[in-house]
Amino acid sequence: MDRAKTLACLMAAALAAGCSGSRPLTVASKNFTEQVILGEILAQHLERRLGVKVDRKLNLGGTLLSHQALIKGEVDLYPEYTGTALTAILKQPPSSDAAAVLARVRQEYRARWKIEWLEPLGFNNTFAMAIRGPDARQGGYQTLSDAARRPGGWTLGMGYEFQQRPDGLKGLVKTYKLPLRGTPRTMDLGLLYKAIEQRQVDMISANATDGMLSVMDLTVLRDDQGYFPPYQAAVLVRSEALDRFAGLRPALVELSGKFTDSAMQKLNHQVDGEKRTVAVVAREFLR
Repeated sequence: MDRAKTLACLMAAALAAGCSGSRPLTVASKNFTEQVILGEILAQHLERRLGVKVDRKLNLGGTLLSHQALIKGEVDLYPEYTGTALTAILKQPPSSDAAAVLARVRQEYRARWKIEWLEPLGFNNTFAMAIRGPDARQGGYQTLSDAARRPGGWTLGMGYEFQQRPDGLKGLVKTYKLPLRGTPRTMDLGLLYKAIEQRQVDMISANATDGMLSVMDLTVLRDDQGYFPPYQAAVLVRSEALDRFAGLRPALVELSGKFTDSAMQKLNHQVDGEKRTVAVVAREFLR
């Protein structure tokens, strides 16, 4: 073999080694059903669009752990919520202006960590104050302002965090002058729907995309004074990953705006309520 051919072979071998040794694209999610579903949808979509093997670190942990993994480069992307980023990561006060919140977190993440916020997926997983459907119809309650006029007040059930959060119970009661009957009952989030079904409480602090909202006769009271901040879901991705994988950005953008609150409720219920596997639910959604 002549010198030119030998050099060409060595270069080809070096390139092949470099490609095989490069870190694969890694998708993460936080540790609850909705996040795991979104992470699997992202992973399957990218495998199909980019033709690459995608590593999954789903069910990774809470917000801070997932954020640290992203900024350290241990993962390349994961779904996050604008309100969570604003308050939990950036330590900024809540805001009800969805566009302003997105612009703020986008600017700060890019400047601090070279992380991009893509356009939102389309749903807003904010807090949702829900009451039984018959109570709403009988009393004419459609908004939180309506509910504030109920004689005798409400027996409230809520998760532990809602009592302490800056966008939680204290501000809600102050904003709407919401009358409460007795001390609010705190419980695990998974018990809220059983509690309202069994009439242990008559209002619960839920999340807008909870799967049970798609199957129970409940009315989510409209936040007509805009108290709750937006929690728009969007994909966070490292700028380095966008440079490393050709076609990654346009593939991810294909999912922007493709989800609604009700669609996410149904996806969550398919996993939590119907006990279907996340992989199958994700595949059927993409199909």
